[in-house]
Amino acid sequence: MTGTKVLYVSQEITPYLPETEMSVIGRNLPQAIQEKGREIRTFMPKYGCINERRNQLHEVIRLSGMNIIIDDTDHPLIIKVASIQAARMQVYFIDNEDYFQRKYLFSDDKGDFFEDNDERAIFFARGVIETVRKLQWPPNIIHCHGWFSALISIYIKKLYDDDPVFRNSKVILSLYDSEFKQPLNKLFGKKLSMDGVPAEDLKIVDDPSYLNYIKLTVNMSDGIIIGSNQIHNDVIKYLEKSGKPLLPYQDADSYVEAYSGFYDEVMNGSH
Repeated sequence: MTGTKVLYVSQEITPYLPETEMSVIGRNLPQAIQEKGREIRTFMPKYGCINERRNQLHEVIRLSGMNIIIDDTDHPLIIKVASIQAARMQVYFIDNEDYFQRKYLFSDDKGDFFEDNDERAIFFARGVIETVRKLQWPPNIIHCHGWFSALISIYIKKLYDDDPVFRNSKVILSLYDSEFKQPLNKLFGKKLSMDGVPAEDLKIVDDPSYLNYIKLTVNMSDGIIIGSNQIHNDVIKYLEKSGKPLLPYQDADSYVEAYSGFYDEVMNGSH
């Protein structure tokens, strides 16, 4: 369906991060969908390991400067942008000194999961949403890749469902074999409730394990794509039980066509 606007929110995109299944899809899928005549915007976190000079990132002053409050603390939102020339595609980066200056993605050099990964994910989701609102660019589809981007679904469904920019948006979540082994901060649910997410929706993350976090975000999504050949068995069971439109794993040769068709299916409300 040409003219459709697709917002990509990705945990990883190459060449800014090393090639993985997720980062390669994060790079190639938006280009392929744009070449099909759809409009795209692409967002990812500005992790500290991304070389700004080599990748020619620069700050977008008109989009930066907002404060996002998490757990009663102000965190300034900085927006940067870079171009992938070969794809005629821009990538927007969500940055903040407290959350995204460190050199590692989610765990330190000893392999310990960052204590504030819950707040980093909240900041990333809200930063993307506020930037898209500033751009006044209403997406038909919001396609989130990886657990770190999945919180978008909760904010869209529970806090921005009446916003003119997001009123007609459908959220699709691609899940990969990138689960975290240690739980999120035990106050994760409380922080979401301070943003206005209803308490009854958050009971599931009283224990903020990976599986419960995924259940919460799946509950708020309009469609799910299995992005890796092997993902957590309990996640698969939950997806099958959820009744959500579900696209099984697609290999590198077939995923663009399959995802494009799935967008239309979800937009047409087959759920």
